[in-house]
Amino acid sequence: MTAMTRFRLLLLIALAAQPALASAQTPPTVSQPATQPLPGTLQPVPGVTQPVPGVSQPVPGTTQPPVTVPQPTPGVMPPTPGLTRQPGVPSPRPGLTQPGPAVPQPAPTLTQPTPGGAQPPGALQLEPAGAKPTAADPMAPREPLPAPAGLPFATPQEAVGREIAIEEAVTIALANQPTIQTRAASYVAAQQRVAQALSPLLPQLSGLWNGFQQKTVQSVTVASTGQNVTLATVGVSTQASVTASQLLFDFGKTWAATDVAKAQSQSAREDVEVQKDLIALAVKQSYYGLLLASRLVVVNAQALDRADLNLRSAQGFFEVGTQPRFAVTRAEVDVANARVSLIRAQNAVSLTRIALNTVMGIPVNAPTRVVDILAYEPFPVDRDSLVAEALRKRAEYRQAKFQSDAAEATVRQTFRNFFPDIVASGTYGAARPDMNEIYSYGIQLNWSIFDGGNKVARHKEAKALLDAAKSNVRDVELTIWQQVEQGYVNLVSAEEQIGAAQKAVESAQENFRLSQGRFDAGVGTIIELTDAQLALTQAQSTQAQALTDYRNAIAQLERNLGRR
Repeated sequence: MTAMTRFRLLLLIALAAQPALASAQTPPTVSQPATQPLPGTLQPVPGVTQPVPGVSQPVPGTTQPPVTVPQPTPGVMPPTPGLTRQPGVPSPRPGLTQPGPAVPQPAPTLTQPTPGGAQPPGALQLEPAGAKPTAADPMAPREPLPAPAGLPFATPQEAVGREIAIEEAVTIALANQPTIQTRAASYVAAQQRVAQALSPLLPQLSGLWNGFQQKTVQSVTVASTGQNVTLATVGVSTQASVTASQLLFDFGKTWAATDVAKAQSQSAREDVEVQKDLIALAVKQSYYGLLLASRLVVVNAQALDRADLNLRSAQGFFEVGTQPRFAVTRAEVDVANARVSLIRAQNAVSLTRIALNTVMGIPVNAPTRVVDILAYEPFPVDRDSLVAEALRKRAEYRQAKFQSDAAEATVRQTFRNFFPDIVASGTYGAARPDMNEIYSYGIQLNWSIFDGGNKVARHKEAKALLDAAKSNVRDVELTIWQQVEQGYVNLVSAEEQIGAAQKAVESAQENFRLSQGRFDAGVGTIIELTDAQLALTQAQSTQAQALTDYRNAIAQLERNLGRR
């Protein structure tokens, strides 16, 4: 007789004696109603044959026929393996003729608000029914806060009652985001500064009118008497005149100032493009964040369903004495933890929707739904032209060059300030009380010969700022190169992680199936089963995160290349 045969005989003897020992040691229990499935949990997936009472069951420890596990499709959430029992009724186990009644576990009491009545102490008010994401509808919006009156935010028609594509989300954001409108207004203001800088080259015309009443007092000596007499004279004077002037020559000061304003205006225009690129990236990241949160709702709902099924199984084993109380309490812990994870995932859906609405510039409480594109799609790139494309399209690079042009024009302007201005001007008008004609015209040369070194210091400052602007151009070139290189490396890494995550899901599904079979056969422990369940949940979450990271890597590389 071999050692394996002896081991199996001992195992059969121990299993045969176990019901008698259990009946002698297990205290009597109070019959309880069968445990009902928790509200909001997923129902088990049928598809595996259940044992029938009265039919001989396989001996624990013997080889079981293999169960075919369907292979998941990349980017699609795989079904939950091993969920085959009817909800609310503990299934029989191999070697058990009649399972005992399940012992229901107390659940937290969640009280609905009573209209017109006070809430009991410690009661938790629930949201309206259906106002949370579920596995069937992971993007279901919660009941939002009421919108404040008077705010100028309206939900676009294309986002009402339908799922919006990512291109539509970017378009909505570019049209409604207030930060883009702020940059656009600043660009319009910069354009007006160009006209301000050019205005000294055009004729200047001004008018003047004044009217005064004057009283003068003088002392006069009377010749006949030799006495001094004070005479007071009151008079009214009025003058009206028009003055015209024209800058004849300023050695290029005004043209240099105009070049400075033009370069700064072009820099402001590129600032608008930079903000648009940043908003487009933020929209894509929030879009993929909402998809990830929705996918994790499904993952955690399936985990809660598996944990609840394991709890009912552990209760049935405990009632017949084949598992200790520890198996039940450990399963209860797993159910509670799974429920917490599901609540967090549901909350993440609400938070990511709020973030997406905010970055699109639409009402924060809009029930936005998005098209699920969280799947792998190849992203073709030309490695040899990526950096050149980024330098050609990036608004930051053009903006740095315009800032350098403005600094160079400022150097020219401060140098020409050392030279004089030649201005022609003329005035024509009349003066009262008799409104006699008055006029004047001529040419004026204005030249500040010495101002305490102010012009010299300003010129040196402008030259230093020009050196800084040129260095900034080089820094932007290096930064763009770095960002493109990092974006490409991250994209390759994210693509490789998808395959590894898919393999992890397949292995975790098989591991969970085997662990559940061992537990059903009575040779596995609850720790082994819950560890396998946790590994499956983590693998599915990692797969969803890997797909999200891949999409975010594409969005970041497009941003680094200057695409939208």
